Order: sequence, then structure tokens, then C-alpha cells
Amino acid sequence: MDYPTNLVEAVSQKVQGHNLEGFLSGQGPKHAPLMLIAEAPGATEIKTAIPFSGRSGKKLDGWLAEAGLERKEIYITSAVRSRPFAIKKQLNKRTGIIETKYPNRAPTKNEVFAFAPLLDYEIKTIQPKILVPMGNIGLQRLLGNTYRISAYHGKLLHLPILTYVKEKKQLVASSDLYTLFPIYHPAAIFYNQKLEAIIQRDWLLLAKIIKKNSQNN
Repeated sequence: MDYPTNLVEAVSQKVQGHNLEGFLSGQGPKHAPLMLIAEAPGATEIKTAIPFSGRSGKKLDGWLAEAGLERKEIYITSAVRSRPFAIKKQLNKRTGIIETKYPNRAPTKNEVFAFAPLLDYEIKTIQPKILVPMGNIGLQRLLGNTYRISAYHGKLLHLPILTYVKEKKQLVASSDLYTLFPIYHPAAIFYNQKLEAIIQRDWLLLAKIIKKNSQNN
């Protein structure tokens, strides 16, 4: 995805001083039927310039294959396009030296807000039939902070989404309705293995919805 220069520059100014690394554009075909919206790229994704190229990506590829879907058919992006990182000092017990680590972290609400115009641009440009927010951050970026992935995963929703209004400098509900199918982020299973069967079931359900829609069109 090639973003307008003025949008990228505006985002860069808003996040100056934040602990963010690199920039990974959204990837996928124009008019893809699905747009996956994650939270932010990790260290592996920034290094490879490929969305979901780490551990989470392997799980995602497996679920896509089981659902009869391929990456080349799907547009993949995230609420924040740069890697949020923390700064942590810890003692190396082997060497006795205090080392500085820069692990991934979840993006802040301010960071999600700063990148909002880029996601708006992607949605308008790609015009996917179904938005697939993955995890709470993607879901809340689109629908607001009261929405939780645990309550809405695997459900087909038809709702307005939040878009950035420059004049008001805030996110406002769109006048149009969008179709959404929230799903857990693949990384969720690394913290709760019981979610794997749930996520797999949701992907299979989404595949059925896509197939039904294509037959009706």
C-alpha cells in the first residue's frame, strides 16, 4: 500500500518521541474481500517487512489453509504501522552484566489514534467486504473501547465504524454501516492454549460466510 505522503508525515509528527520502530505498510490485493486488522507489527515483521512473519504468522497460515483461504487473497494491516517497544534492563545471570532489552509491547491508545488516518485510507482504498479485527486493539479501534474480543469474536456485525475527523481531531462513528467479523489475535494462544479450538472454529465459520456471500453475488 502506498499512502499519501501528507498522511504519513502527519502521523510521524504525532508519534515523535514515542518508542516506535520502523514502518510496515499494509499488504494485499486491492478490493480484497477480507481486511485483517491486527494491533501492530512486531520485531520480526519490521525485519522481514512481511506481516505475520513470526510465530503468530505460522498459526494464522494454518487456520487460513484449513478455511480454504490464502494470504494472496487477503489484505493485512494493523491499527499501528510501527513496532511499539518497551525498554527494560535486566541482569544477565551468566555474565553478571545488566543488559538493555527492547521487547514488543501493545500500542497505546494515543498511538492507535495517531495512526487512525492511515487505516481509514486503507479501508476506503481496499473496500473489503468484511473487516476482520484481530484482538481487542483492532476491535476497539473500529468500534470503541466498550467492545471486547471475548464477547464479540465469531459474530457477524453490521455497524458504523470509527473514523478520524480532522476538523474535530477525534474519532467519530461513520454514517455508513460496515460488516465486521471479530476474531482473536493468533498470539492469544501463546497465553491461553484453550483458545486455539475457538479461533479455528471462528475461521471455519468465516470461510462459510465468505462462500455463502460469493454464491449470492
